[in-house]
Parts: sequence; structure tokens; C-alpha cells
Amino acid sequence: MNVLVVMAAALGALGLGSRVYGGRIARRLGVDPGQPTPAQTINDGRDYVPTRAPVLFAHHFATIAGAGPIVGPTMAVIYGFVPAVLWVVLGGIFIGAVHDFSVLFASLREGGHSMAQIAQRCMGRAGFALFIAFTIVMLVLVTAVFLKLTATALTSLWPLAKLGLDSQSDLLKTQIVDGVPMGRIGGIASTSVIVITCLAPVMGYLIYRRGIAIGWAYTLGVLLCAASILAGLRHPVSVSPQTWAIVLSVYVFFAAGAPVWIILQPRDFVNSMVLYAGILVLGISLLLGGLGGLRIEFPAFNLAEGIGKLGLIWPMMFVTIACGAISGFHALVSSGTSAKQCASERDAKHIGYDGMILECILALFVLLAIGSAMAVQDYRTVVWQDKNPVLGFSLAAGHLLHRGLPFIPMALGTVFGILMLEGFLVTTLDSAVRLNRYLFEELWALALRQPPALMRRYWFNAGLAVVLMWIMAQSGAATAIWPIFGSSNQLLAALALLVVSTWLLNRQGAMPWFTLIPALFMMVTTLFSLVLLFRQYLASASWLLLGADVVLFVLALGVIAIAVRTHLRRTSPVVEGSPA
Repeated sequence: MNVLVVMAAALGALGLGSRVYGGRIARRLGVDPGQPTPAQTINDGRDYVPTRAPVLFAHHFATIAGAGPIVGPTMAVIYGFVPAVLWVVLGGIFIGAVHDFSVLFASLREGGHSMAQIAQRCMGRAGFALFIAFTIVMLVLVTAVFLKLTATALTSLWPLAKLGLDSQSDLLKTQIVDGVPMGRIGGIASTSVIVITCLAPVMGYLIYRRGIAIGWAYTLGVLLCAASILAGLRHPVSVSPQTWAIVLSVYVFFAAGAPVWIILQPRDFVNSMVLYAGILVLGISLLLGGLGGLRIEFPAFNLAEGIGKLGLIWPMMFVTIACGAISGFHALVSSGTSAKQCASERDAKHIGYDGMILECILALFVLLAIGSAMAVQDYRTVVWQDKNPVLGFSLAAGHLLHRGLPFIPMALGTVFGILMLEGFLVTTLDSAVRLNRYLFEELWALALRQPPALMRRYWFNAGLAVVLMWIMAQSGAATAIWPIFGSSNQLLAALALLVVSTWLLNRQGAMPWFTLIPALFMMVTTLFSLVLLFRQYLASASWLLLGADVVLFVLALGVIAIAVRTHLRRTSPVVEGSPA
């Protein structure tokens, strides 16, 4: 099948979903542009900062996108092209985008509070404690898997011959491995990440303190991206994965306490230039390639191999695509940072619903690139044998860009593919550790009447988040941690939808089926996936992952029980003569 057929059908469905269903959700929630937002009423210059919609969208999208909509689909396509595309499109429209939008809206109306705090208001202290504990465990898994992915990808090598280069080429710095000349692809991204991160405070000062025009901000962002790539081509960084893991851990420890305008927002803004350009170039390459006869070569259905690698297609495919269709991490971003920076409720649908739709488009393009431009055997080798899905996508992107835009060398296209990912892997690490810092602070305030001064320090809570991330990251390769991360991530989304459903029921009095039905579907899917993973970890004696699985399952059941009790109390008629 020609790639244009699938691309046109999927993009049409996503666009229609945003316009029609997204608009309906906005009316159902009761969006009011005249309602003051927490960024306006608090505006503390640190976490609560009114932010222009284009800048906030860039920060929000860069944070929620990360590696999820690329790595998840890259792994899940092993089940076949058709089921993966259907879940990305339908899941995104009716579940993922609804989740992101409704969580962002609830947080806006609740003073920019996190989902854990909203759970406390809806379901009491017990609901808050269970929700926050679940979220902390899930974020430890998020940071662990992204730390492994980042350290692996930043040191990626690939044979020059397979990149269309000979051993005399000077386009890439090379390294000889077992007598084979290898291009240091990851080193270019390493340098780019370092340059952008070091110059992020300058961008932050210009945007948030000097208030430069948005056009100039975008121009500077593009120039900084280009300069970082050129620096990477000339001076690629070459260190071991373990060294990179240490450097990243130290970095996120310090970044977790810095004001958002210094590093987090400006680096996300700059990184978004690469991601926007990547989505655009992938789309153009697919369009031109399709006009030239580019077809999907990956099997439409590949269930036997997929089941052998990951398990039953339901539920495992639905949790492996963790971000491309729905993601609980988005709830933490929407209520943890974006709600604190949203200047008007008018922007909520664009940031929440449409941000998820754009992520679905990215996931779709990833599936189309792998399905049409990468040899199936290379896919199996890189993604499953070498356990490097980031490089797998990057190679697919390189082949696609060269096929659709022949003037782009395949090697340069591959480098561009890995650059699309690296800034966002670091961004997700940064944001997730910051969010876990918030959650630890909330947990101590709940558990202890007067928390010691030490436990209120940012460095104590950020350090705890980093240490737990490091310990979990040692439990295996990214492909081994990803399934339980995906399950916990999607289960958090189900719990967030359950909390939002309870919140809406309390405020509006009517059962919010548009959030409750997705919550129930994801609940059953993810709990079943944890049961399957339990059996797998028990058989392989993966005790750390087994313990995380059990803790997540028990905490989730606790939140569900409290939510059901709250719903029953809210919907039960009051019997005459009984206490109200």
C-alpha cells in the first residue's frame, strides 16, 4: 500500500477529531476565557509564570513528546503496521487528547495543583496518599528508562557502509570496531545537547526578562539549533554510556531546582525547533516519497513475532505505545508545569487537546518511516538484538529523508533523526525529576505534621529522585524496563481520568462518560498487563522489576477502591430520615 493512502486517512481523522470532538470536549468542560488562571493570580516568577501561547505550547509539546511517541511505536510495530496505526489514531482522538485536555483544565480550575492534590480534594487524604505514591513509583520508572535510552543513544555507532559512506568520507567522525569503520552518530547529538543546554539561560533571559518579540525568539532558536549541529559534526563527544549516565544524573539534580525560565522553558523552546522541523521534514519526505511510489513494506500483521517479543497484543501493544496514543506522564506535565504557566483558558484546548494530536502525528510518521523505509532485518537487529530503538528510528528517518529528498545524504538524515530525540530525552529527564521533587515535597507534608527542614529542601527531594532513578536504571536495558514503564504510565493515565471524572461529577452533577469510559478501558488494560509482567519477572527472577510491578498494582487498586466509593456516595440517593 502506498504511504500516501495511510497518511491522508490518518491525518484527516486526527484533524477532524481535533475540530469536532476537541471542540465538544471544550464545551462539555466549560472553558471560559474570562476565568483568571493560576499563572495570573499567583505569578511568583519561579513556577507560576504567565507565558505566551506559542512559547508554552512549545514547552508543553517538547516535554510530553520526549522519546515516547518515537520509541513506543518503534517497538510496538513488531505486532504489525495496521494495529499500531489504528491505536495511535483512535486512541489519540478519543482517549489521549481527552485525558490531556481535561487534566489541564481541572488543574487550571484548582489553582495549578497537581493531580495528586486534586485527588485529595475529590477523594480525601487516603486517595491523595495512594495517588502520590503511585505517581512517584511511576516517575522513577520514567526517569530510569529515559536515562538508559539517553546514555545508549548518545553513544550510538553504525557502519559507514550502511550509511551510504565509504571509509574515506569526512562527513562523520569515525571509530573502528572489530575492523569495521563506524560513524559516531550519537556523538553529534551529544555535542548539540551540551551546546543548547549551556546557552539556554541566555535564551531564557532574552525571552522572559527582556521580552523579545516571538519572531526574534524563533529565529534565535533556529540559529542556535543549527550552530549546535555544526559543532557536533566538527567535535562529536565520545564517552561511555556509563559516563553519560553519571553526567545526566548530576545535571538533572541541579536543574530540578532552577527556576523554569532559566533552563527548562528556553531549552524546550529551542529543542522544539528541531522537533517541529523533524515532523515537517518527515511529512514532506513521506509526501514526495509516496508520489514517487514509496510503499509500506513492513508486515500489516505480525502477531506471532510481536507476541514472542512483548506478549499478547492486548494489552501489551496498548501499553508499549506509551505516549503515542495516551500517556499518564502528560497528566503530570499538564498539572505540574503547564497549568502553572497558562495565561488564559482560551489556550487550554490548543495546548492540551491539540498538543496530543500533534504527538499522534509524530507517532504516525514514525510508523510510516519504519514501515516504508527500513529493511525489516535491520529493524530486528537494531531494535531487538542491539536494544537500541532510538538508533532504529534514526536509521529509518535517514532512509526516508534520502528517499523523499535525494539531496539529503542518508548519513545526514540519520543524524537528524537522532537529534530529534536527544534534546527531548534530556528534557523529559529534567521535567520528570522536577515533578518527582514536587511530589516528594507534597508527600512529606501529608505524612508528617511538621516535616524537618531537611525534607523541605529542593536538593534533598531532587537527590532522592535521582538516586531512585539510578538504582532502577541498573535493572536492565531500556527494552527490558519499557514494558513496565508503559504499563505504569498508561495506568497513571487511567487513574488521572478517574480522578478527573470524580472532580467533574462533584462540580457538574452529571456523569462525565467522555472521561469515565476511557478511564475504565485503560484501567482493565493496564492491570492485566501488570499481571502478565508479574509472571514474566517471576520466571526470569527480575526482582527489582517484580517489586515495582506489585507496588504499582496494589496502589492502583487502592485508588480505584476509593474512587468507586466516592462515586457511589455522590450518586446514591439520600434516604428520608437518614443523615445527609
